[in-house]
Amino acid sequence: MLTDTILEDPRWEEHGLVDAAEYAATAALVYLKMQPGDFTISLLACDDARIAVLNADFRDKLQPTNVLSWPSQELAADEEGARPDPPEPDRFEDQTELGDIAIAYDTCQREAEAAGKPFDHHVTHLVIHGVLHLLGYDHIRDKDATLMEGIETAVLGKLGIPDPYKD
Repeated sequence: MLTDTILEDPRWEEHGLVDAAEYAATAALVYLKMQPGDFTISLLACDDARIAVLNADFRDKLQPTNVLSWPSQELAADEEGARPDPPEPDRFEDQTELGDIAIAYDTCQREAEAAGKPFDHHVTHLVIHGVLHLLGYDHIRDKDATLMEGIETAVLGKLGIPDPYKD
């Protein structure tokens, strides 16, 4: 499996996150013409309390967030709007670890309800978003955000999920 999911909050089980995360992460890699079987991703499915601690520890933001990512390799492009470098294969393992993602149930639920979107669609989007961060994509600079959002929208479209950036 591409994703190794730890269900710290049991509410995620009701939504089949293990299978949904595998599906979303695989779709992102396939879209980018990467072989999912060559990689692994660790996913922590938690609640707002846990992600708030992680957000404080790693980003100095004392609040919960929807998703956090910790890439195993620094792949970001130097030039704004350029594609990141591909991950370097692990010389000692069959699969290359792309990194870790944490996703918070409470924030995802609140955001989905506020946007009037199905919870499962929002979670799929956030898993894809997290995977792209592991691959060096970001949304700090405008051209990088345009690139990342375009990929997210295209992957979601292939999964039959509407563009999350449209009003």
